[in-house]
Amino acid sequence: MLFLMELLESVRSFIATGGNVLYFVAVALFLMWILMIERFWFLASVYPKMRDNIIAKWDARTDTTSWYAHRIRDTWISEATELLDRNMLTIKTLVAMCPLIGLLGTVTGMISVFETMAQQGTGNPRLMAAGISMATIPTMAGMVAALSGVFFSSRLDAKVKLAKAKLIDSLPHH
Repeated sequence: MLFLMELLESVRSFIATGGNVLYFVAVALFLMWILMIERFWFLASVYPKMRDNIIAKWDARTDTTSWYAHRIRDTWISEATELLDRNMLTIKTLVAMCPLIGLLGTVTGMISVFETMAQQGTGNPRLMAAGISMATIPTMAGMVAALSGVFFSSRLDAKVKLAKAKLIDSLPHH
């Protein structure tokens, strides 16, 4: 319990140093990871059953060569592709937004530095240091959030593309 309280206090201190923009970085990071975990779960547990069902329906068909059969095959592939691609664009957008949200923190931090300089002059480096810290921490947090998402989202994207290709190959058309 003491560990959790210390962790919470260090997070509060970090946010106080970096400014309120860090809440937006945290929300974007949380949404990104929830969506990526859902996609990995879908690929690992839901999609294999769906794929096997589509393949079984295709193999059970007596007609796999007519124009009508090809349209049915294309429809099943399209439906599976739509389910595989669900939330992928949102994940990529959140990954791209994290550094931009961090940049917003940089701008707000620099505004704080300039306000301090306008009110107090340039003679007090301690007051300016707080604003500079508020300018750099959100940028770092946004970059770290984006980096954590880039690797896993590209891995997820590769798995989705491979799943699509394997499904297409599993439904031969003559």
